[in-house]
Order: sequence, then structure tokens, then C-alpha cells
Amino acid sequence: MCGRTACSLAADNLRRACAYRDRRGQHRQPEWVRRERYQPSYNKGPQSNGPVLLSRRHLHQDADSSERVLMDMRWGLVPSWFKQDNPSKLQFNTSNCRSDTMLSKSSYKGALLKGKRCVVLADGFYEWQQQSGGKQPYFIYFPQSKDAMDKETEGDEEWKGWRLLTMAGIFDCWKPPGEGEMLYTYTIITVDASKDVSFIHHRQVRPGKGVAGMPAILDGDEAIRKWLDFAEVPTQEAVKLIQPTENIVFHPVSTFVNNIRNNTPECVAPIELGAKKEVKATPSNKVMLGWLKSSQEGSPQKKENDLPKWTTQFIHTPSPKKTSTDVLQQWLGKQGQPAAKKHKA
Repeated sequence: MCGRTACSLAADNLRRACAYRDRRGQHRQPEWVRRERYQPSYNKGPQSNGPVLLSRRHLHQDADSSERVLMDMRWGLVPSWFKQDNPSKLQFNTSNCRSDTMLSKSSYKGALLKGKRCVVLADGFYEWQQQSGGKQPYFIYFPQSKDAMDKETEGDEEWKGWRLLTMAGIFDCWKPPGEGEMLYTYTIITVDASKDVSFIHHRQVRPGKGVAGMPAILDGDEAIRKWLDFAEVPTQEAVKLIQPTENIVFHPVSTFVNNIRNNTPECVAPIELGAKKEVKATPSNKVMLGWLKSSQEGSPQKKENDLPKWTTQFIHTPSPKKTSTDVLQQWLGKQGQPAAKKHKA
């Protein structure tokens, strides 16, 4: 599951980090819709607002569906069919959507089949490992190049800063009865965790309940393009992208992040397990904290030998267990093949 995220880039850098190539190969930055509502955060939980990407055609019917819009939405999907006058009266949790039920649960199915697909943006997400003395949090994110720690030059066409984690999501828009502003909300799709990540959030496997989960991460611009372009890529093709990824790294962080009121760079700073869990003033931590702060207020250029030296762990082997991808493949078979061919196969 995904219970907390971090998205600390300042608005200008966030928009630059979301640059893409359009159908003609031109370099573009997405339009920023409701930019004034965006607030950078190191400790973002459900019911807070966060940045997502979606096709511009959702807002402008005559737009090319490959064009992208960056928009601030509330985390925790409120279905368009919800009849109460207050979204807080929704009786179930919609911050995460399991991939093996997203095509059957009414909260998500309608929006998904209408193409309301989005990409949720974050520096990374947190997960907690249950231990005898409590829960140990980890920060999980894409591997970063050395350029990610260098200060970006203003006006650069290509973003070389922190590579944002791009998670598959579903959004919907709800309008309160009578007069009121349209509320845009989203949910993060989750899949079965890869083998090496499942140790962090261990859950007892129960029939029909799955195993430890993680966000469905879209790795690379082609995957993002297919997920967002609902006019060109139908649902049965898009859901093939929803599967665990091996291309992530992680490190333990302080239990400082456990309190959602704590919202500073210390939340993501690496720690050494076995030592005191408080953030220690090591050279590595200082460099990482400095970079994170620079995302909002600027900092001196970093040298290559100043890069953080925290221990990261790579995902090498996918889980051998039956995954929620199998359930999706069964659905795809029913939707995309004639009955005679399925029987023959």
C-alpha cells in the first residue's frame, strides 16, 4: 500500500521535471492548472493535496489527448456518483486501489473505463516494517543519477534534477449537490510487492486478500504516455502497465516521519540501522538535506565527491508468487479475445 509520500520540489522545478516530448517530438512542459494550491511537502498523507499529471483532453474536449496537464488534486478518490453533501461522509478508504479489484469495485471501475487515468508525482513514498520495538520506516524512490544532486541551471531544456517517482492513479471529479466547486480527487493503484521489498511491509497471506503491496510505478515516459493517453490507448491495453517494478531503491529513515505533523527534510534523511533512530549530523545526511532544501530555496553547486553515501538496496528478482497482474491478464483475456479463440487456446 502507499500511506505517505513526499513531493518537495518547488512549483517551477516540478513543472520542469514533468517535461515531455509531444507527438511531433517537440519538448514541452505541461500546463499548470490550479498551481496556486500546490504546497511542497516531505510528509504528505491521504486527504492532503498533491500534484498529478493527466491528459489535457479531460479539461478541454478539443485538445490533443497526448497533451499533458499538471494539476493539484486531493488524495482519496470521491466517486462522481457519491450523493452526500460532504465528501468526508464517504464510509470507505479510497486512498489506495488494489489492481486486482479496480475493475470490479464501483468506486473505481466507472472512472477507469471512462479513461480517467492519472500519474501521481512524488519524490518517493514511505513504507513501514513491523519490528519488536515498533515500526521502522523506509523511503522508497527511483535510482538517482549524480546530476540529481547538482544545482540546475536556469533555462535548461532538459531537467537533470531529482527524478520523480511516477505512480499510476485513477481520478474522478465530484460536484456537491446544489452550488459548489468541483472537487478533483485521486487514488493510487497498488500491486503485489516485489520480493525484496515485501519484507518491509509484511502481511499474512490470506486467500483472496493478496500479499504486501506497493504503488504501481510507471517507469519511463513511454509508460506514462500510454497510461495518460486514454483516447489512443484503451483500458484493456493500459492496464497491462500495472505490475510491480524492479527499478527502485530504498533506505531507512528516522521515526521522525511517523508523525504527519513533522514536515521537514529530516523525514527523508537516511539513517544507519542499529544506531539511534534520530537523524544524525553525518556528512551524508548533511548533503542530502542540503539538496532537498535547495529544491525550494537554492544551494551551491555540489561536487561529485560530495554525493550521499547511504546504503541503497536494489530490487533484482520479482516475486515468484501469483500476482495481481495474473488477475488483470484474466480480465484482458475475457475482454480482448473472442470466446471461440479462448476455448481453442
